Amino acid sequence: MEFNDLRIFQAVATHGSVSKAALELNYVQSNVTARIKLLEKELRTPLFYRHKRGMILNPEGKRLLEHSREILSRMEEMAHLFEDKSYPSGVLEIGIVETVNALPDILSSYYGKYPNVELSLKTGVTDDLVQQVLDMKLDGAFVTGPIRHPFIEQLEVFQEKLVLVTKGESFRIEEITEKPLLLYNKGCGYRERLESWMKAEGIIPKQIMEFGTFGTIIGSVAAGIGMTIIPESSITDLIVKGTVFGHSVPEPYHEITTIFIWRKDSYISSTLQCFMDEIVSLI
Repeated sequence: MEFNDLRIFQAVATHGSVSKAALELNYVQSNVTARIKLLEKELRTPLFYRHKRGMILNPEGKRLLEHSREILSRMEEMAHLFEDKSYPSGVLEIGIVETVNALPDILSSYYGKYPNVELSLKTGVTDDLVQQVLDMKLDGAFVTGPIRHPFIEQLEVFQEKLVLVTKGESFRIEEITEKPLLLYNKGCGYRERLESWMKAEGIIPKQIMEFGTFGTIIGSVAAGIGMTIIPESSITDLIVKGTVFGHSVPEPYHEITTIFIWRKDSYISSTLQCFMDEIVSLI
């Protein structure tokens, strides 16, 4: 068994397709198929359920995926031990909730110092990003905290004030029962604060409409479709223009803490360490 076989296996497992894995790895499909078959022969067990639309991991395949991630992670760790700490390079994969307004300053400063690093950003809700850090699919992520998990380390970045955002200048709490709430998908920290507030007040919302992007949510609020909860700093310009209005959220639901997280037992490369150093220098 070769380390490259595990990389091929991971690509097929991720995409559920030999053709897509071959495209990602720049291999011919027949080579990918042959390496998977050889791996199954060496392990003396099938690793996938095969069907017309692709391939799905069976229980043995899932077990191998877990071990292969750990093995390849350790291999990368060994390689990183020999990299030049003064000039980090490579790909740094960072997750982010969409309303981290400090991110452009962090990225600009980091890029200026370390131009050889390729930053890959992935947006999502807090729960999903935490899981991707745990699965080692992300090097780190900006999420809503605090996070209590034995394998998660965290660095507080800043605190923000949450506001309820509407198209109208006035607001009554009863409006939550009259107009839709426009929120991120389940797992969003802002949404959890709002739901806790509503539960404490005994309020049942008329309707919850889920959206995946900040722009869609704010655009829908500005169009008068409903209301949302969001950090005040992310809509300051729109409030000044009178496009939307922000209304106070009561304690203890009005503050949100953004943290940067990484997996505790993973190797911290110089690329990631320099990124975290940059965060610290700017907060």
